Amino acid sequence: PDTQHPGVVDTIGPAAMIRPVPEGYSFPHGTVLHYDAEWRLWKAGTASMRIDAAGSEERVTGTADAIGVVAMLYRVQDRFESYFDRRSFCSLSLTKRSEEGLRQRNTIIHFDQVRRKAVLDERNPRNGQSKHTELDIPGCVTDVLSGMYYLGSLSLEPGRVSMFPLNDGGQTVNVRAEAEAREDIKTDAGTFRTVRLQISADAGKLKDRGKVWIWYSDDSNHTVVQVRTRLFWGTLNFRLARIEHEPGH
Repeated sequence: PDTQHPGVVDTIGPAAMIRPVPEGYSFPHGTVLHYDAEWRLWKAGTASMRIDAAGSEERVTGTADAIGVVAMLYRVQDRFESYFDRRSFCSLSLTKRSEEGLRQRNTIIHFDQVRRKAVLDERNPRNGQSKHTELDIPGCVTDVLSGMYYLGSLSLEPGRVSMFPLNDGGQTVNVRAEAEAREDIKTDAGTFRTVRLQISADAGKLKDRGKVWIWYSDDSNHTVVQVRTRLFWGTLNFRLARIEHEPGH
């Protein structure tokens, strides 16, 4: 039961929760992580991720672009922007501008913790069609972008399991992140000692059709070194290509 909102019961359950930012934790502001993506031995695309301070909030931005042969087969150009509360780690909003094949969508999701709703507004710039939905959330949730940094704030000792609610504008899913083992990963940005996490969920694509692993550097930075997504059409692997530190940070 929720003591702040009497009569409201979390549907996710007490095991899944967003933990506040740990005491003394420092966000890697001004650090841009660049990735190369591979699919079936082809260089399939590039991606990037960064986090910056935005007043009392944190702003995470991400990009994903198909390149080369893959881009000729299937165009991908995605842009993401997420805001979350600096102390609680609760997501506040997520904006997505996506071009995938012939599909184009501009999506804004607001996470209303008071009303416990994920409010989604989506528009198709090709035909002007739009939709508006409001779905229940269990108060505090994370999203697909800021969730990468949320996991990096946790203890990643092998054997540890973390469970948390995640929302992408649809039904909230209960995500399970299990730290499986330490592993050395060689990338263009260097060789890293990492901790490998397997990510699973109780609903959605991760439950029915795919698996995800994330490798975080085994140090205080917990940098995302590699992400592997195995779906029904094949395996997509994102590997760190370079780390860019902007002046003044």
